[in-house]
Amino acid sequence: MSLLQVGLTLLTGGIVAFLLTLFGGGGSVLAVPLLLYMVGVREPHVAIGASAAGVALNAATALVGHAAKGRVRWRIAGLFAAFGALGALAGSTVAKSIDGHQLLLFFALAMAAVGLAMLRPNAPQGSAEASLSRANGPAVAGMGTAVGAASGFFGIGGGFLIVPGLMRSAGLTLPLAQAASLVSVATFGAVTSLNYAASGLINWRIVVAMTAGGILGALAGQPVAQALGEKARTGRVLFAGLILLAAAYVAWKAVMAL
Repeated sequence: MSLLQVGLTLLTGGIVAFLLTLFGGGGSVLAVPLLLYMVGVREPHVAIGASAAGVALNAATALVGHAAKGRVRWRIAGLFAAFGALGALAGSTVAKSIDGHQLLLFFALAMAAVGLAMLRPNAPQGSAEASLSRANGPAVAGMGTAVGAASGFFGIGGGFLIVPGLMRSAGLTLPLAQAASLVSVATFGAVTSLNYAASGLINWRIVVAMTAGGILGALAGQPVAQALGEKARTGRVLFAGLILLAAAYVAWKAVMAL
């Protein structure tokens, strides 16, 4: 990596973490197109593997704060993540066998799904007293496996699927589901990145630079998130539009490269 690429990778990590801090999700899907078309990473699989590792580290960092405040329902989060890890391993294994540019077409669809999900209002539901039981355990495990497979295949954190998955299968409220989702985001990202690393598809210098940039981006995003206040919904809609435009661009580039 040249010094310019290192600087652009730092900027990529900063942008992704800044957006994640502002809107609580969706920002990680921009990591791959930024690495490919701004940093200049040539191999889509390498970009996806590095993105997965960076997402895992960012989620683990965020999890510490939620855990310290007692917001994580560990039994539910652990079961969801454990079965999801198997799904992530299977999904990422399939993804590695697909041509990189064909995989980007699927990734563009995932980006579009994230953008559309961000436009959907978050309806409060669930119970703050929800816990793991024999009644909901199979649903939690099944949902975790399915979401993990999607996360591993696309190389994204999958928070936009994990949060509603936890709410539906375990009956968690939105804030509790968001906190518990970080366990799965970190786990799925770690499994996916290690699977890619086993095939020599991880550039750890990219991961380190993204992580360093992410720390700065998160710090910069905190005061901005507080200042947004009631305008956060408008900002989220605009951000969703940006993701949809990026999805169209990734799809176009992928088709042109086939």
